[in-house]
Amino acid sequence: MCRFLAYQGQPVLLETVVSKPCHSLIHQSICATEAKTATNGDGFGLGWYGERPEPGIYRDLRPAWSDENLLSICAQVRSPLFFAHVRAATGTATARANCHPFSHETCMFMHNGQIGGYGQIRRGIENLIPDPMYRHRHGTTDSEAIFLAAMARGAASDAARAFSSVLSAIRGMTKAAGINDALRFAAAFTNGDTLHAFRWACDEKAPTLYWRHDNNGLHVVSEPLDETRAMWNALPQGSVLVADRHGPPQVRDFNPACD
Repeated sequence: MCRFLAYQGQPVLLETVVSKPCHSLIHQSICATEAKTATNGDGFGLGWYGERPEPGIYRDLRPAWSDENLLSICAQVRSPLFFAHVRAATGTATARANCHPFSHETCMFMHNGQIGGYGQIRRGIENLIPDPMYRHRHGTTDSEAIFLAAMARGAASDAARAFSSVLSAIRGMTKAAGINDALRFAAAFTNGDTLHAFRWACDEKAPTLYWRHDNNGLHVVSEPLDETRAMWNALPQGSVLVADRHGPPQVRDFNPACD
């Protein structure tokens, strides 16, 4: 399983979240404590919003802990909204195009989870992406396929509805194919203004997600970044955290069709 973080709030240097905390995302790439695998060394990515509506993206297939460019970027870039992700591949190639986050126009997405039996239903999932959107398919991951299918279903304006629709369709495929492996979805999505963080699984074993809202802004993480665990809220399974720049975050139900 991968590890990720999302931040929205007052502009801060990326390093204050990505690399400086004692259990930073870079530290988690070597020593994750709440994942099936402690090492997440199959690539990493950053995505941030600056002077333009579209996010800047930096991704590489090397491990996060070994990239000096990553540390330099984090020490220099200040942003009010950014994503960071370290990858543990689950069946698809270790390649830059498969590293998160993924972006399209003003939107950005990253994912930690799995589509059980992806190889058996991959063609059906690809068919959820209409032709005009499919030309933006650059990698081979299930995560990018989910993102593009959701974008085609209006995620930019109604993310919860779009991702629920896509996950329900995929769950229908896994059931029809007799696949017993789970569909699990912990993810973050933004259109550049509103941030959505999802935690859901058809077997009620969704990957962990935590959030904290402080004086600077909102942090969403796979694992707490420091030792003050009491300050972090576990996002309940079957929910989505929704936050814009104009008010406190809200936790809402998120329940794609599962049975």
